[in-house]
Amino acid sequence: MPELNFEIVQAEVPTYAATPMLLFQLRVSNEDAEETIHSIALRCQIQIAVTQRHYSPRAQARLLEVFGEPQRWGETLRSLHWMHVGVVVPQFRDSTLVDLPVPCTYDFDVVGTKYFDALEDGEIPLSFLFSGTIFYSGEQGQLQIGQIPWSKEAFYRLPVSHWHDMMNHYYPNSAWIRMHKDVFDLLYAYKMGHKLLTWDDTLQRLLYTASKEVEP
Repeated sequence: MPELNFEIVQAEVPTYAATPMLLFQLRVSNEDAEETIHSIALRCQIQIAVTQRHYSPRAQARLLEVFGEPQRWGETLRSLHWMHVGVVVPQFRDSTLVDLPVPCTYDFDVVGTKYFDALEDGEIPLSFLFSGTIFYSGEQGQLQIGQIPWSKEAFYRLPVSHWHDMMNHYYPNSAWIRMHKDVFDLLYAYKMGHKLLTWDDTLQRLLYTASKEVEP
């Protein structure tokens, strides 16, 4: 049974992807270099190791919805599940490099998006947990099948700038908010009724009106 090891070498934002995406370059190595790995159906669970970095007062305020009051972070600060991804690793013997594509969303109903957007600088600590199926040659050359144990993992610190650069490329000076259709219909009726040209104008008008209502 092959003894595989995994390492995230680097991450980059592809220039011409159709949607926001991060590419993590993954090195897969086999301790028995004489063994031929025909392919690997690799699965990966990515977690955000939130306890592995410092948070500025501004970041703490923006993460209130995720972790609650900073005074309670000793209880609430736990690793966040980000996503599951998969890739097929082609044939190799000693080691190989493969791109692990990770699609990203700017939906602020997603906890990961809230977390990434709250950070100003530094690095995002990520934990990659691997599993999957290995197809390899046995001692007599026959095809063998084995499973990757969940104990196989890798750690990588993603620069926060990668996330912000990516989202600024796809959504320059923009953000997305998902809402129920009935709420949208009411908002649209307000926009039309007040002859407002843009959604920014509509929301600014509502915020201005609300601020006036709470003034003493």
